[in-house]
Amino acid sequence: MKQQKSLHRRIQEGKDLGTVLPALLFLGIFVYYPVVQVIRISFTNWNLINDNFSYVGMKNWIWLFQGSGTKYLLNSLKVTALYTLGELAITIIGGMMFAIILNRITTSFSIMRALVFLPKYVAMSSAAVVFIWILNTQNGILNYFLEQIGQNRVNWLGDKNRALGSILMLTGWRTVGYGMMIYIASMRGISKNYYEAASIDGASKFVQFTRITLPLLSPTTLFLFVTTFISAMKVFQSVDVLTGGGPYRSTEVIVFMIYKYAMEDFRMDRASTIAVFFFVVLLAITAATMRISNKRVNYDA
Repeated sequence: MKQQKSLHRRIQEGKDLGTVLPALLFLGIFVYYPVVQVIRISFTNWNLINDNFSYVGMKNWIWLFQGSGTKYLLNSLKVTALYTLGELAITIIGGMMFAIILNRITTSFSIMRALVFLPKYVAMSSAAVVFIWILNTQNGILNYFLEQIGQNRVNWLGDKNRALGSILMLTGWRTVGYGMMIYIASMRGISKNYYEAASIDGASKFVQFTRITLPLLSPTTLFLFVTTFISAMKVFQSVDVLTGGGPYRSTEVIVFMIYKYAMEDFRMDRASTIAVFFFVVLLAITAATMRISNKRVNYDA
């Protein structure tokens, strides 16, 4: 009897393995194998112009941290961090503000919510092309409106002090609606009993928001923080179309830096080194965020 049960269990385990095996093979071929290859290439001198390459040990890592690549890496990290902070603020703070304002069950508010959320469905490349026209120094509609109110034209994409902010205009237009809808869905999941009890105790709307709504939205805020952080750190399309990393590397985010070394300079070795470093940074920050949040996130809702 025990032998039959053991045999049955092994057969079931074999069926379970057969079910997940295609997914494991897919991950192994298209995820883990490329990661291993990128790590391997970072220890070579592979240049796409030449077919031959050899292992050079830590040469690329020394170039990145102690050589001429250090200043470019630090610049890209700074630009990426500024962009990420901007997108996080727009998505989380802006999304919450729109959610508070438009969280009404009426037809007019539904239309307004749809208009705010609609840009999320516009492809980034298409939206970036439109924003090139909007932000054009000579013929852009934004500068046209500035002239109508007596202001001078602004070189939105050609000024190194304004270029990154101009990219964030496009980012905010596309992402604030997403944050709004996520927050609205979460707000409607909070029990009204909390607010009724607070009203009976004489709590104002502001107190109810800070003591009830915000704590119970913490899981949603964590979700938006992690997903937006990873997405923002990997920004590429908007930078590529709007500024191409310029002017003077003021918008050269780290993913664009990797692309530039790989596809313009044909230095796959250096591009792989930066990619491995970037992967470790993302992994470490995400893990630290999840660990810290476990003590501060409230799941009582």
